[in-house]
Amino acid sequence: MKIAQIHAFQIFDSRGNPTVQADVTLATGTRGSGLVPSGASTGSREALELRDGDPKKFGGKSVFKAVHSVNGEIAAAVHGMDCRDQAGIDRVLIDLDGTPNKSRLGANAILSVSMAAANAAATAQGKLLCECLADGNGTLLPLPEIQIIGGGVHAEHRTDVQDFLLIAVGALSYLESLEMIASAYTAARDLLRDRKKLFGIADEGGYWPVFSTNEEILHFMVDVIQAAGYVPGKDLAISLDIAASEFYDQKTKTYRFATEGRQFTSEQFCELMVEWCEKYPIISLEDPMSESDWEGWKRISIAIGGKVQLIGDDLFCTNPQMIRRGTDEGVANAVLIKPNQIGTVTETIEAIRITQAAGWRPIVSARSGETEDAFISHLAVATDAGQLKVGSFSRSERMVKWNEVIRIENAMGARARFIGGGIFRGLRGEAPGR
Repeated sequence: MKIAQIHAFQIFDSRGNPTVQADVTLATGTRGSGLVPSGASTGSREALELRDGDPKKFGGKSVFKAVHSVNGEIAAAVHGMDCRDQAGIDRVLIDLDGTPNKSRLGANAILSVSMAAANAAATAQGKLLCECLADGNGTLLPLPEIQIIGGGVHAEHRTDVQDFLLIAVGALSYLESLEMIASAYTAARDLLRDRKKLFGIADEGGYWPVFSTNEEILHFMVDVIQAAGYVPGKDLAISLDIAASEFYDQKTKTYRFATEGRQFTSEQFCELMVEWCEKYPIISLEDPMSESDWEGWKRISIAIGGKVQLIGDDLFCTNPQMIRRGTDEGVANAVLIKPNQIGTVTETIEAIRITQAAGWRPIVSARSGETEDAFISHLAVATDAGQLKVGSFSRSERMVKWNEVIRIENAMGARARFIGGGIFRGLRGEAPGR
């Protein structure tokens, strides 16, 4: 199963921006592809996404340098390697780049080959990708975390909070979780239409917000749950991606809700997050404090870390070293996992395993600029991550991920497991079942 050829080229993501696809072809003729997503709200510690910077080509966002990296140095370095040796291939890619953040060859170039090799190995062995990733023993179908309202950088900053999502904590099967969210998504559309607030959708498929305040949307989310025929907190719970780094001023160490004209100290913003969690059926908060505000993270972890899932995204950037620091210092209790933040399949799985070893929850996630690739659906199942976040319940680049889990469940048959809201066991908002 030796790699005979690698070919990369520029394709486009869900926002119409350039990205990289790499195809790995084996000596047998078997082929695997890797399509790389791109984020809009990015952490400062993310591996570097190499773009050309020429304003005459796609506003500087073309990726021909990254493509050249794949077709030149990378192709030569991994030629003849066994595609089943994922760790060995990824080590060669990391060493070849030689920088801490993969800035020489580009994390997008490196990840495209890493993913393509994994896909080629699965196809060559006649197995599901999730059966070949990690240790091959993963069978847990993830609980979806699905966006209803998109804000922040995903909707031209019409709200300060980036994502308002729902999790079907009361679902007894993966298909039921999708059915519940589909009902809520439809209910949200109908309520917005009735209230003359339906104006479009954001980058990830959620509805484009037209609310006056961030908290007004929390009231709306409760209305959505009830309009769909469910009980807030028992059947459907709220998840928020605050993306606090986007409105944190490091010089003044303050947070600012620009849409509301309100400014908060770190202590005050923490108090606001705690207040929201007490008033609304919120089970999960992502990046409730800035990646630069470690004291704020410690404060909120002490206040509600035993009651709410506190996810570090910008804080950790899928970086094993940063996750270890977080577990050592007792900030957060969950980690968002995005392969393109770190740049290889092996490092991504390592980040998940470190998170799980600490007793924390990993949440495998897509990016706002996505492709038709469903790699992360397999990653979530392969590692028993337990949660998957890919955006809303619309747009094909989102639905392909939800649908792929259905296909995996059908292929696995009786081996497939689903624990739903049981993933939150130990938190105040864990689902009691229905």
